[in-house]
Amino acid sequence: MELIKPSEEHLPSYFAALWRGWSPNTLHTGLDEAEIGRVASDPKRFLALVDDREATGDPIEMPDGSTVPRLPGIRRWMWDGEFAGAMSLRWQPGTEELPPTCLGHIGYSVVPWKRRRGYATQALAELLPLAAAEGLSYVEITTDPDNVASQRVIEANGGGTPEPFTMLPLHGGGPGLRYRIDLARYR
Repeated sequence: MELIKPSEEHLPSYFAALWRGWSPNTLHTGLDEAEIGRVASDPKRFLALVDDREATGDPIEMPDGSTVPRLPGIRRWMWDGEFAGAMSLRWQPGTEELPPTCLGHIGYSVVPWKRRRGYATQALAELLPLAAAEGLSYVEITTDPDNVASQRVIEANGGGTPEPFTMLPLHGGGPGLRYRIDLARYR
């Protein structure tokens, strides 16, 4: 498995994962018709926004249906000869702080049929130097208290003791865990 910058040659495999019901939005259930539409209607724009350091992409739709401004960010895909999952990094220029509408600097999801292979752990390890290169001194990653697999991924990459917190209603409310990974070793 390698972490790649998506290109046109990778899109058919990404489409196949979307049509199988996977979504880059971990809160989405069912077929992600919005994502399919974004990619199908303008694949060149979709790929141009993979590295969106100026936050020129569309606003982000929250789980409650509201929208918030997009943060600068980059996306990478887990690739093992076919699409295996996605990772995203987002930040606010000049600070490690994130707006309350953003749960963490990094989000990731592995397609269900490729889980338990260590892909997320390896991909996060490959993404952390990119976060340091963007000037971040640490990243925060959140997960649900019952998502033990995600907790192991974060802890394997230097995530310390998690801080319990309550998600805002626009994220669905409920308990969460916030991890911090120091990026000093990647500088």
